[in-house]
Amino acid sequence: MIALITLMFNQTVKLIIFYAVEKKLDFGRFFGAGGMPSTHSALAMSVAVSIGYREGWDTSIFALAIAITIIVMADAAGVRRATGEQAKVLNKIIIEFIEEIKIKDRRLREFIGHTPFEVIVGAFIGFAIATIISIYF
Repeated sequence: MIALITLMFNQTVKLIIFYAVEKKLDFGRFFGAGGMPSTHSALAMSVAVSIGYREGWDTSIFALAIAITIIVMADAAGVRRATGEQAKVLNKIIIEFIEEIKIKDRRLREFIGHTPFEVIVGAFIGFAIATIISIYF
């Protein structure tokens, strides 16, 4: 339940932030990857912290959960971010070629990865939600 609550909360925050910045409501951002804050990081961190509270901070399962969380966060800020940046460049190239040569417009998704700040904010949200629910409920 903590993971589901974290997912829904984080995606809602992402939708609100996108609306505040872009001044348009795009419900696709609720279901999409990338953007502020990182739901991958929030979700992974909430699961790891929940395991820490429930099973113990010195257990093998918590060590595994935190290791996977670090991998998820590194991937979100590394490989997936690079993929999004490459998509931006390729989309510009596609637009230029469309004007010169008649080809179909098939743009790549640019919202894929996260900045390190987006990853950290996501991890903080996951930590906070898991801690609050684990302690008070």
